[in-house]
Amino acid sequence: MAKGTNQKLKLMYLMKILLEKTDEGHSITMPEIIESLKAYDITAERKSIYADMEALRTYGMDIIGEQKNKTYYYHVGNRQFELAELKLLVDSVQSSKFITAKKSNELIKKIEGFASKYEAKQLQRQVFVTERIKTMNESIYYNVDKIHAAIGANVKIKFQYFQWNVDKKMELRHAGEFYYISPWALSWDNENYYLVGFDNTADIIKHYRVDKMLAIELGEEKRDGKEHFKKFDIAVYAKKIFGMFDGEEQTVKLEFENRFAGVVIDRFGKNISLIKTDKDHFTVNVDVAVSVQFLAWVIALGEGVRIVGPESVMKKMQDEISRLQRMYGGN
Repeated sequence: MAKGTNQKLKLMYLMKILLEKTDEGHSITMPEIIESLKAYDITAERKSIYADMEALRTYGMDIIGEQKNKTYYYHVGNRQFELAELKLLVDSVQSSKFITAKKSNELIKKIEGFASKYEAKQLQRQVFVTERIKTMNESIYYNVDKIHAAIGANVKIKFQYFQWNVDKKMELRHAGEFYYISPWALSWDNENYYLVGFDNTADIIKHYRVDKMLAIELGEEKRDGKEHFKKFDIAVYAKKIFGMFDGEEQTVKLEFENRFAGVVIDRFGKNISLIKTDKDHFTVNVDVAVSVQFLAWVIALGEGVRIVGPESVMKKMQDEISRLQRMYGGN
């Protein structure tokens, strides 16, 4: 039997065929394997394919052979990712606001490569990258990579930062001047990616939307702010910063009706102390950045929730309510 031009790649193409054409619900026969190899210009006999399958099993591939009506059928059992796990990855990519629609489709196509062609169709039925708001900065992937590289190298970064103007055009902040920041962490909060770093000029921890950072460059200066991040907890930081908007950090006392216990635990975690004040209410003390976004969160919860201290925060809420009344014609 004459050998094909890709004979040296037989083992690799056999693995490709089994991964693409089989799964728990779909098998392939030996004649079908031989025909599939021919499509790649590879000739093979049963005996050599049996040996190749054993080699792939030794490598760790879960190839299962089952006899039905005197015919053997082969399929791949356990895979690197289960179908349920791939669906979870697809859903995560699809729903991520910081990933552009174009990159979402590209990543989902790559995820499909971990499934058989039959299972990939189940993933495709989930792929509806709709007109949801997605980031418009295609360079975010490279930004994240550079930030990780800077953290690994223990160096500062410099970058420009932009905002969108009313003409839907990028507008550089600080007149295009570069920001010099010591990067310490990345956080995915409120459907956006944020860099959390130390600004040694202001001597404070700051955060920046990664998709709004431009022209990132790694510096040679070592990072500042190590002492601020020794006990830094990104989860605690995110709980304090509502919607990642800054404000003066204060301990705020809130009173809730009992029906809001789940809301409080979802927001602040199970370690939060719920102090019962009577049979219908409880209070909590939380450290938060008191911003308009925090006040809006309290207002949005409606009746059954109120700020009860300190006086300065209660005054901010009163001022915010007065501002809203003025805007919308209230008395």
